[in-house]
Order: sequence, then C-alpha cells, then structure tokens
Amino acid sequence: MSITITWHGHATFSLNIGGTAVVVDPFFAGNNPAAKTAVGAVAADFILQTHGHGDHIADTVPLAKRTGATVVGNFEICNWIAAKGHENNHAMNTGGGWNFPFGRVKMTYALHSSGLPDGSYGGNPGGFVITTEGKHIYIAGDTALFSDMSLIGQMGLDVAILPIGDNFTMGPGDAVEAIKLLKPKVVIPCHYNTWPLIAVDAAAWAKLVSQHTSAQPVVLGVDETYSV
Repeated sequence: MSITITWHGHATFSLNIGGTAVVVDPFFAGNNPAAKTAVGAVAADFILQTHGHGDHIADTVPLAKRTGATVVGNFEICNWIAAKGHENNHAMNTGGGWNFPFGRVKMTYALHSSGLPDGSYGGNPGGFVITTEGKHIYIAGDTALFSDMSLIGQMGLDVAILPIGDNFTMGPGDAVEAIKLLKPKVVIPCHYNTWPLIAVDAAAWAKLVSQHTSAQPVVLGVDETYSV
C-alpha cells in the first residue's frame, strides 16, 4: 500500500493511504497565511482533528460537509461538529484506538490546550498514531515535550510529524529531545513560520536533528509530498 504525506503549511497535512484521502487539521488558503491550496480543492475521506483551536479547525466543517468525510476527534469536538450540521463523526479519547478502512488510529496524549473558535470547551488535545501495512506514523499535534513520548516511540515509528515553532508548542531544541524519545526513522516539522511569533530556521533545526539523533529530517515546502 502506498502512503504519501503532503504538507499544506502550518499544521495541515493530507495523507493518501492506498487511495484513501486523510486530512489532518484543515486550515487552508484564505484562513491559513502559509497555505497555497484552497479547501475547495481538497479531497477527504477522513479528517483527523487533533484539537479545537482555530488554526487547526477553521476549514473542518466546510471540508467535511462538501466531501462527506468522517471526522475523527475527541468527544467534545465531534459533538461540536455535529451541532454545525455534519453528523458523520467518530469520537475517540486519549489512549483509545479504532480500526478504520485505511488502518488503525490511536489517539495519544498532547500537552496543550483545546478551546473551540466560538469559546466552547474543546476537550483534551491529542495526537494520533496511524498504523497501516506495518507502518507507524505519529502526528503529535500541538504539544510540549513530555517524557511519555518514549512510550509512543516503543511502537516503532516510521514517521513522526512534530511542531517546532516554539511559543505555542515545543521549539526546535525540545523537538530534538522529543526525537530522542520517539526514535522515528523520519521526522517532518510543522507549526512554524506561519506568523512571526513562530518563526524558525527549519534548515538549522534539521542540521541539529542530523547531528544529535538517528532520525532523517525531511523539511517539506508548502504542498510538497513525502512518500513513506
């Protein structure tokens, strides 16, 4: 089964897993100043929602309504999306997993916050590990460094997608420490350079990763794709 990962800027990704379109944290052009692709041009069979902040969920409802995609997120976010008129949701919570047609998805802990754009309670933030065809892809979501990343790493990660922008999430140095705990084969950075508050030299970070860990850093440009 072929797996591709495309970065759309900030923390938004499209994964194609054997022909199934999986979108992570929809935040596209018109809302996302780093994005080039409009939400109307995006295919989605499933949407993985890490938490409820506007820079992760701004385009979730319109994308879900247009495509009919199943939204996978925590209980509170799925209820909020249902109240917006899209009832095709699969609620999860931290530590739980489910077998979807494209693979198994486990919801992981994230050290962050999770209000919704209208001020509603967004439940606990999270990340996801996708397991498919023997591959393990970890999407950390917005998070600080935490020591239990070592437990996630015991799964044997092929790819880890980590925030590096600092201020709202862990910064470059803590992201390197996270890689030491996670031990992925490949690491892809996100949540940086969207605004001045999270400006980071990704090339310098990638050099640190290569110097201090065994992971291969893959710094994608906007709308560039990596094949697992």
